[in-house]
Amino acid sequence: MMTFNLLGKVRIPMEVKELILQAEDIHKATELISSKLKKPVIIENKNFELIAYSSSFDDFDQTQQKTILSKKCPLFIIDRLKKEGIVQSLETKPHPIRVDPIEELGFQQRVVIGAKHLGHTMGYVWIQESNEMLAEEDLEFLEEITSHLGKLIYDQFMKVNAKEGRKEELLWQLIHHEYGSESQFRHDASLAKLQIPDRFSIMVFSVTAPQYKFMLEHLEDIVNRFRANQHMYYLKTEFQMILFIEGRKEKHMSSRDIARDLIDEVKFETGEEEFYHYLIGVGKEYTKLYYMRKSFLEALEVIETANFISPRPETMPREFAKLGLYRYLAALYEKNSSEDYYSEDLLLLIRNDMNKQTELLLTLEAYLANNGKGKQTAQELFIHPNTLNYRIKQIQEMTNIDFSDFNMKAYLYTELLLLNNVDSYYERYKSALQK
Repeated sequence: MMTFNLLGKVRIPMEVKELILQAEDIHKATELISSKLKKPVIIENKNFELIAYSSSFDDFDQTQQKTILSKKCPLFIIDRLKKEGIVQSLETKPHPIRVDPIEELGFQQRVVIGAKHLGHTMGYVWIQESNEMLAEEDLEFLEEITSHLGKLIYDQFMKVNAKEGRKEELLWQLIHHEYGSESQFRHDASLAKLQIPDRFSIMVFSVTAPQYKFMLEHLEDIVNRFRANQHMYYLKTEFQMILFIEGRKEKHMSSRDIARDLIDEVKFETGEEEFYHYLIGVGKEYTKLYYMRKSFLEALEVIETANFISPRPETMPREFAKLGLYRYLAALYEKNSSEDYYSEDLLLLIRNDMNKQTELLLTLEAYLANNGKGKQTAQELFIHPNTLNYRIKQIQEMTNIDFSDFNMKAYLYTELLLLNNVDSYYERYKSALQK
């Protein structure tokens, strides 16, 4: 990471800079910046949620693609940026910061600068450099326009809230903690005739790729029919639908049950093949408005995790409360990749699978997931119990795996979730076999 104290100013062509400084639309300004720098550009708010991105360049790296799809920077990237002090530097330094690539996370080299308005950080401007670094005059250009971008980010937030009507504005305030006090919020909600639930969960539907965003229109039709018998609100973004599921007052976890019913309804109406183009996250149930945003972020974390590992259908939990080990897969991926760590036992199984066309790796994951229950594992794998027993015997003869050691089983299961769901992680193991 390095910062730039720009001396020896280079004159920026007035027509480009003036067009940006006169722009009243954040999306137009983003396209102008991208055109000027000839680089992909993403603008996020202070919560690392997507505000705008350049459409004229489509060579976004893996991290930026995920940001565009989920409308938020992945949590494991945010954690890495905080760990390296980059987020803190953006608060104190007015200059652009160059961020080194994080290859194992699909994060290419880029420059970032904080956009401030009235002394407060409104968001961040990210420019993906890839193979060609920005020139000094480009960095100066960014420094000169970011105060205007900070104002545009602020204006954009106000416009989005206002255009959807007062109820929608209040709902956005709830999930972003943008209200002064709960009593004032309840007063405003009463005037807007927004019914405040006694218990609730937030559920988010996203799509796996931009070409499937048309499916959100079909989803909206299903939700509108479903909520004829259930009380709920929803908000829409380009690639997501955010649902406020109201539970029954005296029934614990009832909002979760309603969310499950809606998922079943969507799957039935959509058809199984199309259904798996949705990524679905359900936050925990709460009874205090203060935790509305928490439930929302929990739902997003489920989606970000699913987006990271590309799970096989129906294998990964959709409810945050059931996420379990899946919460730590991104951290494990980063740690093991950065430390070049491998399980010797799993390397042996991968070599056998490659050389003899066996399925020992997948068999081991299913066996561990079913807690060693042979009949249930065989049914899940569509094999005879005797075939399963033979495979388990092969695994025991080939490795040092002790199926009576819970700690070992828990570790192997998390490693197998990565190997069997994240292609790049499996390829890393395969490459190790060539060393």
